[in-house]
Amino acid sequence: MANKSGTAIAPKEAFGGLISKDPVFRNFEQGMRRLLGEGFGRFFTPFEGESWSLTTWAPSCDIYETDNEIIVKAELPEVKKENIQVSLENNLITIRGERKFEEEAKKENYHRIERSYGEFMRSFTLPTFADPNKINAEYKDGVLRVTIAKREEAKPKQVEVNVK
Repeated sequence: MANKSGTAIAPKEAFGGLISKDPVFRNFEQGMRRLLGEGFGRFFTPFEGESWSLTTWAPSCDIYETDNEIIVKAELPEVKKENIQVSLENNLITIRGERKFEEEAKKENYHRIERSYGEFMRSFTLPTFADPNKINAEYKDGVLRVTIAKREEAKPKQVEVNVK
């Protein structure tokens, strides 16, 4: 963007610094981050001189089923086990936690921060055939694996065919 004399100006000057300070825009941005996950945040990186925001993010998840169970796998690199919570209520499984920013180097020393930090939460509605009494969560190598057994009546059964 250029000013009236044709000299290039920084985006912060072009918008008068309103983007990061406008509460309406901030609420819109936070809502879009929740809706679209971490990818949205890459379009709203701080302008020069602004502070880095360590806001919510959404870890990638896979959900699949076998004959006997439903499996939810969430990628949670560099999240400590004690910062992860898994809950099941009314057939809704919720994974929440926090990835904290490493304070080894000061934020001023970073050239770019693209990984997301802060609190996260993902919720998924389970099918009615999931057994809430048989749930297991394991965390290994940055991947959380939650296994929910299927109710016995939902498991596939072999029926013998009789010939008369």
